[in-house]
Amino acid sequence: METQDRGRWVWHELMTSQPEPAEGFYSQVIGWGVESWPDAPPDQPYHVWMSGAGPVGGVMKLPEEAQAQGAPPHWLSYVAVEDVDGTVGRAVGLGATAVLPGMDIEKVGRIAVLQDPQGAMFALYRPSGETPGHEGPPLTGDISWIELGTTDRDAALAFYRDLFGWEETDVMDMGEGNLYHMYGQHGNTYGGIYTKPPEMPGPPGWLVYATVDDIQRAVDAVQANGGQVLNGPMEVPGGDQVAQCMDPQGAVFAIHSKASASA
Repeated sequence: METQDRGRWVWHELMTSQPEPAEGFYSQVIGWGVESWPDAPPDQPYHVWMSGAGPVGGVMKLPEEAQAQGAPPHWLSYVAVEDVDGTVGRAVGLGATAVLPGMDIEKVGRIAVLQDPQGAMFALYRPSGETPGHEGPPLTGDISWIELGTTDRDAALAFYRDLFGWEETDVMDMGEGNLYHMYGQHGNTYGGIYTKPPEMPGPPGWLVYATVDDIQRAVDAVQANGGQVLNGPMEVPGGDQVAQCMDPQGAVFAIHSKASASA
């Protein structure tokens, strides 16, 4: 694994109750193609999201036992690490919970799923081959921003800094003393971390933003294909446009267009 890949978000997985309709929805909204992963077990099909720049992540059926326990459809993002088991150990030492300890997947690599001290889920990935994704500015169809809404911004920042070496790249005042901290590494900003206001529903969690060329077209596609627009479109500092949405199965995601594309 290249040094610059360590600590980078590299894979984004949708776990959903209805994979086939979800695939059609995101293809209409974001423009992703879908390819079958040939090495998946026959009883556990796995499809890969494809953008013009290559694979973005995957989609799979949310296990029945997880649904029975009340787990909703959701996105799970993976951070590249050199040592999955060592990182799990450090995370647990910092107050995280190991939801899925290190596990090998043939021809894919080793993964683990963790819950941070405030309750947000994320995953680790040590690929067996080339690391997915790329450094630098996001391209159309890429996941461009990963945002954590949590109960304790400062504690979350300290946890991920200690675990991955992420640095604070900027800070923005959201009003009433709530600061939005941007994080990243190697000169790249990956997303933001903020304390959720009391009126915001749901537990702490990471939100993925997918890059689109035309945010209004994407928002219209969300509504036309059975999804909901929860917030936006709205302009953010710098002139970019964003909107937070929910797919027809209930997974929350967001879309993002650059200022030049939104003009």
